Amino acid sequence: MPPGFRSLALVAVLAAVVPVLLDLLPARLRLPQVVVLLLGGVALGPYGLHVIDPAPVQLFSSVGLGFLFLLAGYEVDPALLGSREGRRAATAWVISLVLGVAVALTALSAHVVGAFGALAIALTTTALGTLLPILRDNDLLTGPFALTVVANGAVGELAPILAMAVFLGAHLPRRQLAELVAFALLAGLLVVAQRRLAGGRLHTILRQRSEATSQAALRVVVALLFVLLTLTADLGFDAVLGAFAAGMVVRVWVGGHHTALEDKLDAVGFGVFIPVFFIYSGLTLDVPAIEKDPTVLVVCLAALVVVRGGPVMVIYRRLPARRRLALALLSATALPLLVALTQIGLDTHTMTPTLAASLVGAGALTVLAFPMTALALLRPPGVQRLGPADVPVASS
Repeated sequence: MPPGFRSLALVAVLAAVVPVLLDLLPARLRLPQVVVLLLGGVALGPYGLHVIDPAPVQLFSSVGLGFLFLLAGYEVDPALLGSREGRRAATAWVISLVLGVAVALTALSAHVVGAFGALAIALTTTALGTLLPILRDNDLLTGPFALTVVANGAVGELAPILAMAVFLGAHLPRRQLAELVAFALLAGLLVVAQRRLAGGRLHTILRQRSEATSQAALRVVVALLFVLLTLTADLGFDAVLGAFAAGMVVRVWVGGHHTALEDKLDAVGFGVFIPVFFIYSGLTLDVPAIEKDPTVLVVCLAALVVVRGGPVMVIYRRLPARRRLALALLSATALPLLVALTQIGLDTHTMTPTLAASLVGAGALTVLAFPMTALALLRPPGVQRLGPADVPVASS
């Protein structure tokens, strides 16, 4: 058996056991799966029982991260970003960026960071990919409130990804910008190609054989994901940019939602790879660095709430207080991009290990606490499970 296979087997068992155990619990005691997967990774990893070695899990985790952002990009309707909801979400994010820069400059003056870019961007992120399974489990991917959450989540992922690509790469700024434009042009060409191929022989073959054993459509999507992940990595950008772009391109290619393809992507992503990413995040959480100075984690958590949640509270001030607070907490939920940004900070020696671990720890806490608190705020008295009709959004 290859080295490390035991760790992969244990990760697979943990991923399989968690949803079964949660289904056995009463509804009021159930935690989001991502929360339990994270805690399971911490408990079984190097800083817990140390029965799982993170090294052989890393590649599978990278694929899981790719699927997470592909599905997040797939959920984003490009028309939404240009709509009124999209513009309001963009306004909230710009305010968050201004606040993030202020916080990061303060940290720079206190010699906590060597450069303020990574920290400023990290504080403006929203983990839409992480929220999707939670929203899906509670039937909150349809309805007016879902539109507001997805708009803020999409901007809170896409804008930091673009900012990260422009400002935090390894090359000169002009070259970075040129490469980013080239990548955008490539994505545009893929969209144009879909229009040219629509109704053609290749398009027909993909549709006719999408249900066959060859699974042509699914293989094309997975190939697109891997190619764009590789391309962004080779250009010096973070891989999440390629995954998110792949999701948006796939949505255009299939002409909106395509139930059969969605079911397959969910099966491969949420069924296999995405749980591995969350377990790996728990395995690699640097608990000793957090224990060294826990006040840094508290400060990071407060900064995430103020920088990302504060502007949402202001922009959507006409919403009822409970829904507005729920939206702010969901918008301040962050983890995958925090992992990517802190790793960049460590690689470039612009962030201390304690700050990096505390940011990731704070992100883990937002995933642990914020969605559950938001669901409790949205849930009417006596309702165990939310649905779209339970959270209408007032005019704002």
